[in-house]
Amino acid sequence: MAAMSGQLSRRTLLRLGLGAAAGACAFGTAPVSAGSPPSAAPTYLTGSFVSVARGGVTTNWAIARPPGQTGALRPVIALHGKGADAAQVMAGGVERGLAEAVAAGLPPFAVVAVDGGGSYWHRRASGEDSGAMVLDELIPMLAPMGIDTSRVGFLGWSMGGYGALLLGARLGPARTAAICAVSPALWTSPGAAAPGAFDGVEDHAAHSVWGLPEFASIPIRIDCGTSDPFASATEQFIAQLPKPPAGGFSPGGHNGEFWSSQLPAEISWMAPLLAA
Repeated sequence: MAAMSGQLSRRTLLRLGLGAAAGACAFGTAPVSAGSPPSAAPTYLTGSFVSVARGGVTTNWAIARPPGQTGALRPVIALHGKGADAAQVMAGGVERGLAEAVAAGLPPFAVVAVDGGGSYWHRRASGEDSGAMVLDELIPMLAPMGIDTSRVGFLGWSMGGYGALLLGARLGPARTAAICAVSPALWTSPGAAAPGAFDGVEDHAAHSVWGLPEFASIPIRIDCGTSDPFASATEQFIAQLPKPPAGGFSPGGHNGEFWSSQLPAEISWMAPLLAA
């Protein structure tokens, strides 16, 4: 693939999580003898852990990196939408997409996905808290696997777009390098929310992403289709942000076709912010 200064082709970024399902292979690292150059990190790792925050649920995770990386990379935490999981985020050849992103001139970064269930990435009345799972369990466990968690990015679609805003704000400006919310599941009132998104009025208020002061200090990008059912609420959300976000509205709906069309520009926007 020919290099392009900071911009990637749609075909390249389709491999970054929105393509057809692909098998995942985990590779071990070879031992390093004294005086030997460091071994390159594996391009793909998968595993699982029992999440206390999610009530003892076995939770799958996956990490993808470009090839040939010997140093710690900062991650994009990719949050799936309702009904999806980490495997679906990673489907389609993420390793190849990351390799082509670096070949196109972007700084290298890792992509990390994790199962979050359907609880909208925040604490629920059941006790499940997939947001705490990400912040207090997933991110701390990444450092021993060659991930630099001093600064992270959040990228999410639909339910995950809301989650990216919520968790990026909660991690805070000191550690959140960027937030990219794609077709975020946003509602202007508790009564407008989809069934199951919140446990009630108090839950909606406690986990609202509207009016958060942290957004004044975190780079944000929001992309949404003009035919998306969340377009009106997203427009109102953008209007109340302290600073205009990157991205914007373009023709499309609430579906994978729109999301894949936006991904090249989103990754080209996020990668330099992660490296800064």
